Amino acid sequence: MDPKERERKIEHWFGMWLRKEEPAIEELFTPDCLYTESWGPEYRGSEAVEHWFREWNTRGRVIAWEIRRYTHAEERSYIEWFFEDRMDDGRTERFDGISVIEWQNGRIASLKEYGCRIPHYDPYAQERPAASETEKSWF
Repeated sequence: MDPKERERKIEHWFGMWLRKEEPAIEELFTPDCLYTESWGPEYRGSEAVEHWFREWNTRGRVIAWEIRRYTHAEERSYIEWFFEDRMDDGRTERFDGISVIEWQNGRIASLKEYGCRIPHYDPYAQERPAASETEKSWF
């Protein structure tokens, strides 16, 4: 598949979250796809991805999902991005991430997200490390 077509589909997926748009899952994902979020949840099959999309959007809103860079190699795409959401209970999340997408017949067969907490910091800017092992609550 042409890299521009891949990018169009990825932008459509991100945009659906930003606009709380009716999901076009069958256009974007294979029926037996696997979607893995950065902190561990996995959705097996396009029906599970659609269920998750609809259910999550009843509890929160994606504020930003900005694509920073695309890299394409054979049947894979790598996307660097920034993400921010706000949940109905007032919690917010902000992090940088990367998605690794495997394509099959023009649709997403596998999507794995990897996240990096914000703010970024130099733990050795002071004499002692700024964060301890117990502060790693997200991963």
